Amino acid sequence: MKYPKIRELGEAVVSLFTPAYTSKFPAEPHIPFEKFRGKPVVDDDNCVGCETCANVCPPGAITFTDDREKGIRIISRDYGKCIFCGQCQDHCITKKGVTLSDKIYDIAVFDREKVVEYQEKELVICRNCGAVITTKEHLHYMHRKLGPRAFSSILNLNMLNEKLRLSEGHETEVEIKDGLKRKDMFNIICPNCLRQVLVKYIVKGA
Repeated sequence: MKYPKIRELGEAVVSLFTPAYTSKFPAEPHIPFEKFRGKPVVDDDNCVGCETCANVCPPGAITFTDDREKGIRIISRDYGKCIFCGQCQDHCITKKGVTLSDKIYDIAVFDREKVVEYQEKELVICRNCGAVITTKEHLHYMHRKLGPRAFSSILNLNMLNEKLRLSEGHETEVEIKDGLKRKDMFNIICPNCLRQVLVKYIVKGA
């Protein structure tokens, strides 16, 4: 039989009279250190619904569902799957859309549905084929980000009118009939439909 060494006995005595190293959470509140990676908190005013966070989320905790009939994008964030890696915060295009809180971290629940949050954003949909282009807030953010350079591309007159308030909406909303025409370059159409117009009327000179 081997007996404890003197060093081991000394450590046992010291441990007996030393306060516990771990915190008393959850019996008592725990104050995390600065820059602690807690729950991701979304700022709806600065989130544009661009899908970047969903694309970089390793566990797939963030998902998007586009409802074309209602014209909304539903963003789902399941914090039961979140690993608090901070990729959503690091890759956010606005740098303010989502921030990992250093105060909110206790999200343990019995019902996992309680840690799923939903967010809605208005969609911009192609008026020719019905494809989803992006969210309206994302499009406005890009205009602000690019500044005067945004006007170097073919502009959507309806989106520009909404921003500048030059005329009533019904005066600029032109229904697409009998296929795409040259004038539809300035309508709300997706990149694929815009390419069709450019190829047909500009490149081929039809």
